[in-house]
Amino acid sequence: MTDVEKNHPYVVLARRTAERYLSGGVLPANGLEVDPRAELWSVSRACFVSIKTLSGDLRGCIGTILPTCPSLDAEIIENAISASVRDPRFPPMKKNELDRVVFSVDVLSAPEKIPDRSMLDVKKWGVIVSKGARRGVLLPDLDGVDTVDEQIEIASRKAGIYDADGVTLERFSVRRYPEI
Repeated sequence: MTDVEKNHPYVVLARRTAERYLSGGVLPANGLEVDPRAELWSVSRACFVSIKTLSGDLRGCIGTILPTCPSLDAEIIENAISASVRDPRFPPMKKNELDRVVFSVDVLSAPEKIPDRSMLDVKKWGVIVSKGARRGVLLPDLDGVDTVDEQIEIASRKAGIYDADGVTLERFSVRRYPEI
């Protein structure tokens, strides 16, 4: 069974991109190289690429809350490189780590402003907390994040927001594609 047969093409593209980048190879030109049938290659969508160790520890996670590329495949390629070598919380990955990590790709819906926290659910909605020029984001359905208060507090802290007065809340949903 090939990697495309057991994994969704989005996560296959993320892994192949990281593998080729870390080995100095030619990056995938686009998602059609992986699977021409994937439904969102040509659509501009925001996404996150997450990398975790086999024991479940985060190794890298970078994404966009609004699309920055003309297509989802280009967004995945950019975020896969960034998650593997540009996440400031971790040293850049080395090629020999690739067999000890798993990738996932989260494709985001467009964010929508909400009037208050009552419209959030940590399992269903990601959150964006904004105040002035500061903006923090947290994906939905993360291990160890069990309440809306925790979700908002973590997103706020990531943005350097320590006073909740005047914050703007937005929510978004994701379709998560984990590597099997």
